[in-house]
Amino acid sequence: MPHKKLTLPTKICAACQRPFAWRKKWERDWENVKFCSDRCRKSGSGTPA
Repeated sequence: MPHKKLTLPTKICAACQRPFAWRKKWERDWENVKFCSDRCRKSGSGTPA
């Protein structure tokens, strides 16, 4: 079954300002996800990684 990645919701990372797409592991907490990766989360908001 091919997946349609173009239809997934996206957000802008608070740290690096790059877009990132929804992931299955964020399914229950998508509203609270702010960062695209652990690296960006550790660097904090507003600081490019």
